Amino acid sequence: MVSRSPIEWTEQTWNPIVGCSIVSPGCTNCYAMTMAARIDKMTLQSHYAGLTKKVNGKQAWTGKLALAGDYAFHAPLRRRKPTTYFVNSMGDLFHEDCPDEWIDKVFAVMALTPHHTYQVLTKRAKRMRDYFTARSEAKRNSLIAEAAAAIANHDKRASELHYLAGHNWSLAEWPIPNVWLGVSTERQKEADDRIPELLATPAAVRFVSAEPLLGPVDLSILHGPDSAPVGHPLVDIGALRLIEGLDWVIVGGESGRGARPMSIQWARELRDQCARAGVSFFFKQWGEWRPAGSHRAGDPGRFAFGDYEYDRTAMVQVDGYPRQFTMFGARSTMQRVGKKAAGRLLDGVEHNGFPKVPA
Repeated sequence: MVSRSPIEWTEQTWNPIVGCSIVSPGCTNCYAMTMAARIDKMTLQSHYAGLTKKVNGKQAWTGKLALAGDYAFHAPLRRRKPTTYFVNSMGDLFHEDCPDEWIDKVFAVMALTPHHTYQVLTKRAKRMRDYFTARSEAKRNSLIAEAAAAIANHDKRASELHYLAGHNWSLAEWPIPNVWLGVSTERQKEADDRIPELLATPAAVRFVSAEPLLGPVDLSILHGPDSAPVGHPLVDIGALRLIEGLDWVIVGGESGRGARPMSIQWARELRDQCARAGVSFFFKQWGEWRPAGSHRAGDPGRFAFGDYEYDRTAMVQVDGYPRQFTMFGARSTMQRVGKKAAGRLLDGVEHNGFPKVPA
């Protein structure tokens, strides 16, 4: 399934594999669960059947995965216009139950279409790294090449394209230059767990999506002695400067029913970290909540809100309306106004940074 995307940092979505399961707090209000159930109801004999179920009145993933049909799976092969695709917006390509053979087929399509750009985002960073390291590079390339040849021979319409016709395809270079790999990092814990795995994975472009941003995230150092797996190749570096290996950071608040607010200080900190490191920064949205008032770090260290008083070093969310946050001595008040009204300006500026890709 391919469709035009309302996501500000991509052009279209391509979903060769659909289905998922919840792994961390960022999944709680996942729009894809509701969308999968809606598609299933609208489409007869849909491959979305059985992907979700009702739990406490809300749609939730069942953990089942499904391959799209050939027409949807091969859609990028038929598109001549260079397009940026967000891959698997309706699932996770590196889900623990996704067979390597399915992933091989996806990479085959991406390798066969060098005029497109593919953005692959995962919450299973370790599985992503394992996919690239469990088999030798030669073996992996051979399997992807076999999948590419099978696709070119099978899809008659695709095989008519000039770059497939009569082409005995083989993987010429790795990492594939038109494939960007990224990880979701909604809090510091997810950043510490997932970014080292991303940095240990071969990729032309590496990016982080801090959306929905549910807490402060420091990308400058690896936090804690137990943040990375035993034997991880990056552990011995010590104070690992994570951000130096990243090309792009996306930040956004949560939208939709039950959306959780994002403190302005969390967004500012990531913006400023990227500016200092020369990393491209994209501010996608505030989501349902926007700042109603804020004070920068350095304001008086204690302040009162109702019956509560907070220390300047605390980072807390008050469960009420409007919602208050403090962080690094700064405070902000968030008010629910809806996604459209909230917009995507951070301190009055629209941030549309994209990674710098070699020509």
